[in-house]
Amino acid sequence: MLSILWNNRIQVVAVVLFAVGLTTLLLHKNLLKKIIGLNIMDTASYLFLTSLGFIEGRLSPIVSGGNTDPALYVNPLPAGLVLTGIVVSVSVTAVILALSMRLYRRYRTLNLDEIYRMVHREQEEED
Repeated sequence: MLSILWNNRIQVVAVVLFAVGLTTLLLHKNLLKKIIGLNIMDTASYLFLTSLGFIEGRLSPIVSGGNTDPALYVNPLPAGLVLTGIVVSVSVTAVILALSMRLYRRYRTLNLDEIYRMVHREQEEED
């Protein structure tokens, strides 16, 4: 059992990181901590995809010297997915941080429970 965990240690670390990010996302009320948890989950998924795409003893998929045997090269698809995912996650993080700044300027807190109460009070006052 321990040898299986050791041989797959990068995948195990990725799963543990994902679990840490998920618990941070679910248990904390502070919006910045939730954003950090989401970024930890993103990083864990990129680590997992990268570790699955690596094969010991294979070369990068740059064909040179006329050798086109696909068994010699690593699949480039996981690397492309990771790069695309990083771009998307940076963009989503930027939007979430901008929205968090707007929330803080309006309500002077990033605690989601307090923001919900303030929004509920505002809606009651409008009615």
